[in-house]
Amino acid sequence: MENGTIENGVCSAESLNGSREVWSSKDSDSSSADHLVVMVNGILGSAADWKFAAEQFVRTLPDKVFVHCSERNAAKSTLDGVDVMGERLAEEVLEVIDRKPNIRKISFVAHSVGGLVARYAIGKLYRPGKTKIMEDLSAKKVEEASGTIGGLEAVNFVTVATPHLGSRGNKQVPFLFGLTAIEKVATCVIHLIFRKTGRHLFLVDEDEGKPPLLRRMVEDSADYPFMSALGTFRRRVLYSNAGCDHIVGWRTSSIRRNNELPKWESSLNEKYPHIVYEEHCKANDIEQSDPIIGENDGANKLEEELVTSLSRVSWDKVDVSFHSSWQWFAAHSIIQVKDHNMHMEGEDVIRHIIDHFLT
Repeated sequence: MENGTIENGVCSAESLNGSREVWSSKDSDSSSADHLVVMVNGILGSAADWKFAAEQFVRTLPDKVFVHCSERNAAKSTLDGVDVMGERLAEEVLEVIDRKPNIRKISFVAHSVGGLVARYAIGKLYRPGKTKIMEDLSAKKVEEASGTIGGLEAVNFVTVATPHLGSRGNKQVPFLFGLTAIEKVATCVIHLIFRKTGRHLFLVDEDEGKPPLLRRMVEDSADYPFMSALGTFRRRVLYSNAGCDHIVGWRTSSIRRNNELPKWESSLNEKYPHIVYEEHCKANDIEQSDPIIGENDGANKLEEELVTSLSRVSWDKVDVSFHSSWQWFAAHSIIQVKDHNMHMEGEDVIRHIIDHFLT
């Protein structure tokens, strides 16, 4: 790492390739920190997008966490496709683990499409638990130990304004105004702007007769056990903009059906003024999930499959609103505090992430 700096008890260093690592400047704290927090940027973003959040993590949990802001997928390389980016992220994480032998735990915090990239990467990094024979007084009992991510204990998987259901459905990309004609045109031309990543987001990547990538990522395949990897984390969290996000719709970022979107009022919590709704959703058996609501066209059917499958693991859902902000139109960036000078109103969301972070 190059260009190391120390400020307010936090060390940070940036590599020549653009990654950023943040840790406590106090030797006793940095030596005891055994929890790797991997932060992943969104489309056309960079490691710098997580600068504020990374420093807040270390200031709050100096003896617990070592933060690595990923650099392998930045700027135009974020257009290479979720799968290609996921492979690169997995390799980068393994390199960090190799350099930090004292690391025992791992968590991910990802923004926008970075959440999909992280979901792909953990599928590659997942290692199934070893089967252990445990003996009780009456009979032998076989139990499966939890799997690991890159050989580490998987703790938190946090996504912030991530389009888990893709961007193809009605009102999943709010700036298209929910107009069916415009949404259909966008589906046809999105690859011209966002290339392979755009095809993945709009679920039009049926390569070699295979289902779209996001559909394949809600099950365990022969190549990568995506759902087993997701299920191995102790906690999974969705931070979603309930409104004002013109890039990622509320349904897709919170993994909900239309009839499941909650009613909310302005937050009365002074500590987290922009958190307007929270709920814990238990894992559902696939057979118990509600049937599809609305027209049974291809897009709705595919979205229903994604919701149903992703609901087989539990989620903590945290809904955010910047409707009263003078910068409400920038909610997609404010929720991450992409630039502290411009997006400081999102500080309480970062504080909420840290305060509820399992270490």
